[in-house]
Amino acid sequence: MSATGSGQQQRAIKWSYMDHWRSAGPAGPIDQWHDRASMSRFLKQIKACGFDAIDTFDFRFWQIVGDYGSVANYQDFVQEHGLERIVNTFHAADYDPRNYAPHVRETHPAILEDFRVTMDRWSEIQLDNIIVMPATLYYDMEPVTPDKIKLTAELWNAVGELTLQWGVKLTCHHEFFCGIQSRAELDLFYASSDPAYVNLFVDTAQHCIAAVDPVDFYSAHADRVTGFHFKDTRNVAAPGDHRHRPDSEIMAPTTGKWFYEMGTDEGLVDFESMMRAVRDNGYRGWISVEHDKANKAGGDYAESTAISRWYAEHVLSGIYR
Repeated sequence: MSATGSGQQQRAIKWSYMDHWRSAGPAGPIDQWHDRASMSRFLKQIKACGFDAIDTFDFRFWQIVGDYGSVANYQDFVQEHGLERIVNTFHAADYDPRNYAPHVRETHPAILEDFRVTMDRWSEIQLDNIIVMPATLYYDMEPVTPDKIKLTAELWNAVGELTLQWGVKLTCHHEFFCGIQSRAELDLFYASSDPAYVNLFVDTAQHCIAAVDPVDFYSAHADRVTGFHFKDTRNVAAPGDHRHRPDSEIMAPTTGKWFYEMGTDEGLVDFESMMRAVRDNGYRGWISVEHDKANKAGGDYAESTAISRWYAEHVLSGIYR
């Protein structure tokens, strides 16, 4: 491999951090968006752990504008802390079968307009991906039928064509409580959608929870993959866990904490096999580490983040970097 101007070898893989975070405040937990000082401390910790960049949620837009003036100004703030940029944003839609549901054709015009507005808001910086959960919550889509899946794919074809006007890829992230989560549903969705417009963002823990082998699933669809959330879990969902309103990650009675950092004891994700598959399929780009609700059951975001980055550097980089 050739060397960069700084003397470092070029890497096939760079590491981004998805910005779930909590730290102790005087009145209880706060996140990094509490104020600029909290954000600065967060970014310093992420950089110190060896991450290259961050991902964020697009619902942070108004807070970014209020606190930093613009998306470009916020990215400047990120870069002042030694990180490269904002790589991806997650479009956390408020799904509702009455007015915003990919399997309901009558809601498609509203969804397309939402993405026109969203892409314009983020146009000051160059994102790689806009990430979506491509279906409503499972209980709002069931019975999940082939026709509903194909109609959902039709919508995301149109959205993906739209986002490319801003040079951003539309990529799909499947939570275990998403309406499209079993292997058969996933395979039909990707067979029904256009690879030119609809990509896949593999969340290792979410697929394990849904009883889908993330290594096998990734390998079957590697040509569609534009990113990853690397995190672990210790539990496969029990029957019905994905049907609890309003949020199965919180309301499912079988499991108090779904997500753990890479390298956790009793973790179900085979990250070494995953990294070999990433290498063997020639993936080059970003892998995001995510810690969703890491502070549950006595956990700590800073600790989980440091452990994950250690695991990435001292275990996974020996396989592929």
